[in-house]
Amino acid sequence: MGSLPQLSIIKGPSRQLVPIKIHKLFETVAEENKNINALLFEEGNEIRTFTYEQLDKLTNKLSRTIYEEIKNNNLPRNRDGDFIVAVNLLPSDYLVIVLLAIWKAGAAYLPLDRAFPGSRIEHIIRESKPAMVIYDQDSEFYLDTHKISLDDLVKQSGNQSEESLQIEKNLIHKRDDLAIVLYTSGSTGIPKGVRLPHKVILNRLQWQFKTFPYSKTEKICVFKTALTFVDSVSEIWGPLINGRTILVVPKTTTQDPDKLVKLLDSYKVERLVLVPSLLRSMLMFLDLMKGKQYLSNLKIWVCSGETLVVSLAEEFFKYFPENEHKLCNFYGSTEIMGDVTYHIISGPKEIQHIDKVPIGLPVDNTIIYLLDHDFRPVKGGEVGELFVSGLNLAAGYVNGRDPEKFLNNPLAIDPTYAKLYRTGDFARLEKGTILYEGRTDSQIKIRGHRVDLSEVERAVNALDVVEKGIVLCYQPGEITQALLAFVTTTSLVNEHKIEELLKETLTSYMIPQVILVEKIPLLVNGKIDRQALLKSYENTNNNDDSCYQVDIDYHGVPISKMKAAQVLFETVASVLNRSARNSISVNANFYEIGGNSLNSIFTISRLNDQGYFINVGDFISAMDLGEILERMTSETKIDTQPPRFSSDLLKPAHRSQVLDMVTTSFYQKAELEQLIISEISESDYKELLGALWEPLVEKNLSFIVFNETGKVVGVALNFDARDEPEVEITSKLTVIFEFLESIEGPIRDNQLPPGKGSVLHSFMMATHSSLTSKENVAVMQFMENEVLKLARKRGFAGIFTTNTSPLTQQLGTNVYKYKTMLDFQINTYVASDNTKPFGLAPDDLRAIVQWRTI
Repeated sequence: MGSLPQLSIIKGPSRQLVPIKIHKLFETVAEENKNINALLFEEGNEIRTFTYEQLDKLTNKLSRTIYEEIKNNNLPRNRDGDFIVAVNLLPSDYLVIVLLAIWKAGAAYLPLDRAFPGSRIEHIIRESKPAMVIYDQDSEFYLDTHKISLDDLVKQSGNQSEESLQIEKNLIHKRDDLAIVLYTSGSTGIPKGVRLPHKVILNRLQWQFKTFPYSKTEKICVFKTALTFVDSVSEIWGPLINGRTILVVPKTTTQDPDKLVKLLDSYKVERLVLVPSLLRSMLMFLDLMKGKQYLSNLKIWVCSGETLVVSLAEEFFKYFPENEHKLCNFYGSTEIMGDVTYHIISGPKEIQHIDKVPIGLPVDNTIIYLLDHDFRPVKGGEVGELFVSGLNLAAGYVNGRDPEKFLNNPLAIDPTYAKLYRTGDFARLEKGTILYEGRTDSQIKIRGHRVDLSEVERAVNALDVVEKGIVLCYQPGEITQALLAFVTTTSLVNEHKIEELLKETLTSYMIPQVILVEKIPLLVNGKIDRQALLKSYENTNNNDDSCYQVDIDYHGVPISKMKAAQVLFETVASVLNRSARNSISVNANFYEIGGNSLNSIFTISRLNDQGYFINVGDFISAMDLGEILERMTSETKIDTQPPRFSSDLLKPAHRSQVLDMVTTSFYQKAELEQLIISEISESDYKELLGALWEPLVEKNLSFIVFNETGKVVGVALNFDARDEPEVEITSKLTVIFEFLESIEGPIRDNQLPPGKGSVLHSFMMATHSSLTSKENVAVMQFMENEVLKLARKRGFAGIFTTNTSPLTQQLGTNVYKYKTMLDFQINTYVASDNTKPFGLAPDDLRAIVQWRTI
């Protein structure tokens, strides 16, 4: 007698869900945990905390201000009938505070990110039509949307009542209980907003609390994921409705495995959500720390956002004891509240003899269907398209876009499962568990972010210099994953230039590695031969001698360092391989020539294998390979004690030392000076400093830096941008200052806060010529921090500066978080005498005018 075949439908447990808004749950928890810390945030040497009672009262005050801003200004709902408040704030305790206040006001929050290109922000604002924007840095891309700065929001809330808004005074949504709108890459190449109601979030969280309950010792949880990424939802709101403390982790810490591991260890964090690429970086770091046991308290590791490969799971259990730590593989997308299936691995035996880590079983109140092209369930073991039904489904997209993704479910009677979401993924059911089998379209995951290849390809082909561009992903999910753009061009342009142009329209993680080709290969049917393109990339990268195809330049390496340089340069060449954008030399910056956070850890590991050692933080912060060479040691014990410096306000006695440092730093090294070096002399700086010296000393905004022995090693010259002295100099240095004024003046006068005492102009920084590269960077970092302290102490609104060095530009943007106000191509500058004094500069030499809000 035969048996009916098993159909690929699998249902998660049914659990009662009582709809309640998450902030109402928070208020109940806050009443029971008044004196427990809800938020913890470290900034420099300062640690800020808010108890549950303080957080509840402060967010009540802020919510009233948000409510009044919307009502008093008659701000409308959007086309979906929702009040949305867009938020563009750096990760901090106040970010969480603002989000909770938005909910209490009856609105939904929409995260933005400074890393987004302006065109992406403009599209999001134009389509979603938020009632208002709360920001810490203004932008023209907010269009005409009503906006308020975080500082003003806090000030306006000062006199508000600490009592919560009554329900009749709450904004409330017309269509549903919308909580969040998250924008994700669209299948058409245009980002689209996912509408997540409170009940959807609550279903996901309640499943989490049941399946992975908080332990009695689990006091502190981390919020480290970008707010624009759906995993941030459970990181923030899970702990806050369970009486736990949230530690807000800055982005710079997340990007440095050394800092992240030590932070998690010091706070005895017991669970972590991360993408597999970050897990790989952390495991590499832990392997470097042989003999030291870290993260013994971290029992639950949740991987999501990318494919978790078997080899990475095996590496995990080489470090962590079996049955003491859980490695979990979650599957989902923003449209289904991040996670709809899960698989738990407790030890290496569970992954023996398998090719793929399962994505597992459905969460509560969810059904998974694997369907064929006629929407019929496939038989067990067969591959079908994955559809999701149940309480984890979003309420569609903003403006009702792509309705074909949310379908009526003809296979269900229960209204809980009345809708199906079409994921665009393939999967199969094997031995009662689900295995992921790839995409039906062109979407991939990069560092947890969903990226649609068509969106990247459209941006590539929109460039005037591109004739034809094809964007592909090489080995998705593996350490070798690479986003590639194969390009034919219409002009003489190199790969690096095309990548730079793409930065104007694509966010950083979407920038592909550009490969110029003579022609795009075709199949016999006339379609593009994508496999041939990938094969050509693979053949180049897998050539045993490929590291020697990368140009290595040993010019400038001291004889005493040559052996170490050969190890470093050849290791970098072999790791970057075809990804290397430029020659490998002492002046090359690892990240500018193709490095990233993952292959930097891999490089350090490879160096260790060859007997050379360097701290992860030292490697990441190095300005070039020459500095890495200085920091490398053949001793396994690395001195991690940072140098100590002190500062003193500028005094008349410092004049000769300042003149020496400014002259050697600028005359001998600065980009602009080198372009007119034949027309200036060292004595010109004596004239310049002579004209500026008295105002510099008088204003008390400039300082010098001493090392531990009392030697003067640096100087920072600053002015109030609205109170700078007018000086006359006769040398050709006037060309440089006229140029700087031409690009800084319009921004200073029209875009920055008005009045004296509002804008601190970081005018010049110089260091002593005797410093090593490592010492030089340490002094520069110290001066940046001192300028920030000085600006705060004197009540300035922010710091204004211009950089012409690509490396200081990178530091300003990525490390010190300056906002770029103008990116100017130096060789296009026309002086007042109608000449081009910097006309011989290369096209990629830029002057970046930047602003940092305090």
